[in-house]
Amino acid sequence: MKVNNFGYLVKEGFRGIFSHGLPSFAAVCVTVACLLIVGSFSVLMYNVGIMVEELNKTNEILVYIDAELPDADARSVGTQINRIENVQNSVFVSREEALEAFVAEHQGDSAFSGVEATDLRHRYVVTLMDNTKMAETVVDIEEISGVANISAAYELAEGFSTIQSVVRIASIAVIVALLFVSLLIISNTVKMAMSDRKDEIGIMKMVGATNGFISFPYLVEGFVLGIFSAAVAFGLQWLLYDLLVARLAAVDTLQLFSFVPFTRLLTPMIITFTAAGLFVGIVGSLNSVRKFMDV
Repeated sequence: MKVNNFGYLVKEGFRGIFSHGLPSFAAVCVTVACLLIVGSFSVLMYNVGIMVEELNKTNEILVYIDAELPDADARSVGTQINRIENVQNSVFVSREEALEAFVAEHQGDSAFSGVEATDLRHRYVVTLMDNTKMAETVVDIEEISGVANISAAYELAEGFSTIQSVVRIASIAVIVALLFVSLLIISNTVKMAMSDRKDEIGIMKMVGATNGFISFPYLVEGFVLGIFSAAVAFGLQWLLYDLLVARLAAVDTLQLFSFVPFTRLLTPMIITFTAAGLFVGIVGSLNSVRKFMDV
């Protein structure tokens, strides 16, 4: 394509946007709304994933050591535990430390007043990298010599995994549905523009204009609408996210919800909005253009 032809076609694409001002404005508004919801579900999914991951870290495994094992050998068990692939960290808790925690927890309860350190066992508090593999990891720990018993909250780990899966599936479903809606909006906008110029397209084909020459301005139109919608949606998303985080911080005194700063999401969100805008704009235009080439 010649440079002067390229400039002409780009100019025609921009002219098409303004000559169909109301449909173009409507397409931008609806696409911005859809991309905002897509972005909101994306950041929600990301933050929920982080929250669940942090909660998972509190779901620890207690590994009790054989009471007959000498202290030195009991401490060496931790080295073997840390060698297991899914183990992130293991902390040794001596009988004495366990007794202090036990007394503090049952302070004032006379039923436990006679408990001594020798009545308890050395133990390890084990944190896993992936709690979905808790059962397999417990089996590996049980094979270590000197391990007497293991306490693991399987139901809690499964609950966290279920929450992550539900949020992920729901978010993906909503994102796909909204991208499809945006695609239809852009497609219909371009289709209206081409419908108004159907006779002109027919004349251009009669004088030998190629399909690429005819369709390029409409691709430019879809591209501009998509990328402009993405830019507006990204700016609004940043603003609304910061407002929401500030509002939650003001009312959530217990810090039950911890959202990461938007600056931490900057690069992936720019990529997401740009890709979504380009996809909606270009694919929507291509879908409409293809239907009007046989005139």
